[in-house]
Amino acid sequence: MRGLHTEIVEGAEHLLASQLGEPGGRVLARDLRRLGTEVYTGARAVRMTEPGLRLDNGYELSTDLVVLTAGGRPSTALARRAGLMVRRGLVVDSALRSVSDVRVHGLGDCVEHRGRTTGFVPPAWEQAGVLADVLTGGSARYDGSRSVARLRATDLEVAVLGDPEHATGEVVEMTNPIAGSHRRLVIDGGVIVAAALVGDLSRVGLITQLYDRGTVLGADEAGQLLLAEAAAASVVLPDVAEVCACAGVSAGAIRACASLESCRESTRATTGCGGCEGVVRRLLTQGRESRPRAPTG
Repeated sequence: MRGLHTEIVEGAEHLLASQLGEPGGRVLARDLRRLGTEVYTGARAVRMTEPGLRLDNGYELSTDLVVLTAGGRPSTALARRAGLMVRRGLVVDSALRSVSDVRVHGLGDCVEHRGRTTGFVPPAWEQAGVLADVLTGGSARYDGSRSVARLRATDLEVAVLGDPEHATGEVVEMTNPIAGSHRRLVIDGGVIVAAALVGDLSRVGLITQLYDRGTVLGADEAGQLLLAEAAAASVVLPDVAEVCACAGVSAGAIRACASLESCRESTRATTGCGGCEGVVRRLLTQGRESRPRAPTG
């Protein structure tokens, strides 16, 4: 970033401790060091000094600029003044109504549902759809199941679906610290309930769709999803499956396009976060192979 030498200090024993286990955090730290960023874990900043920053282990970093990050906290002053029930955020039920006043609804970062606040974009989009249905007389409910976090930077990619460190189920995991990749799926009842991917997001689009739809996997499919792209390609998405969450584009709409360029122009798929591009390219290939060939001669 801007050609600056960067060092990271993390109080936990590994990076992204709330989202990743120790193997994934170790791979992420290795990827950062490969990019020239030194990482100090299990240490906390305790004092600003003349040359820079002192850590609680006695080590002192020489620095010209210090950036402190402490996460986000919902702004709840308005809700409190209105007499609504507030904990970390405005407390809402599955219809996204305030539990203390059914005339008030909320969504996004400012609300707390089942003891959790989101802080991510995908849950807010899901809540918006639920609330739109509720306000127009529908019966949709928010169960808090969708949570997808993405970190994208040059040569550094991380995706976390759900809560892979605390979700209940069987764990399928593959780590290659030499190649700088870590993949973890949590499977419950044949369904992906959480996942963590570090360093290789070539299959994040497909895994996200299977996670969102609650698709029941075959006995070998979870392992295939962690292997090479060719193996993952054996999992076929139905036409109604949403592939691009940013633009709400289905697999069928993508298969109907003639090229990646026309797909981007007509559906806007891959033009948001870009995480679906691998799946989009595979679906376009499937679409071309399934079309009848024009007669020759």
